[in-house]
Amino acid sequence: PTWYAPMVAKPYSPVFEILATRGTQGRYYPYTFAVTMKDIVKFHGHDCEGLSHAAACAKLAFDILFPDGIIDRSLLWGISGTSPCWSDAVAFLTGARIQYGNLGFFRDRKYGHAIILYRQDTGVAVLATWKKGINNIPDEPVVLPGSITWRPQTSMEEMMNLKRAVKKADGKQTPYQVDQMRYYQWRHVNDIFSRPLEESYQAKVLDNFKWTDWVDGKKSIPNPHERSDTRLKNDFYRKRPVSLE
Repeated sequence: PTWYAPMVAKPYSPVFEILATRGTQGRYYPYTFAVTMKDIVKFHGHDCEGLSHAAACAKLAFDILFPDGIIDRSLLWGISGTSPCWSDAVAFLTGARIQYGNLGFFRDRKYGHAIILYRQDTGVAVLATWKKGINNIPDEPVVLPGSITWRPQTSMEEMMNLKRAVKKADGKQTPYQVDQMRYYQWRHVNDIFSRPLEESYQAKVLDNFKWTDWVDGKKSIPNPHERSDTRLKNDFYRKRPVSLE
């Protein structure tokens, strides 16, 4: 834990075991590496509740896609809402990018605070989002049926009312409102990460998944670039040392 990622101190703050490729056109690394909320915060630029929610959703989806716990970033596609918090978390954890055509935005706005992670080699896609009871986006539905069975320390109604007031203020919100919203969000995330993530988030495998059914084509690149950094991930090694060639 550190000043820019205090939630890492909590027992259920998500940790990801990542497998990646070595170099611009290299083979798989022989080892995995860990990614925590500290890494995701550095990539995004700041700690915010959306980043933590998105990472927690991704953790549940990855547990389904990669039962052995090792996440292969060369196989993944992702869809999120347009929030920079959620899209950055998906991009960082999956390696998917707009220019490769494997990072997209939901066609339906009601999925703004959900994600889909798709594993290309198995064809399995998972929709993940929060459970009803920790959601605090005004006037947005929870798109899966699960609800929490515990009581958050922070009132979701108070949080949503404050968010409505700040949005309605249109730049004229008070410093107290800004500080209060930040405090609510900080307390809420730390509260959630104090218990197993399954108590607050939910995931579902999508049958007969088709990328084009879910993605907003108007926000996609029509002619994406071919991704080259994973092209040789399974390449054979030399039969003998270079010095003997």
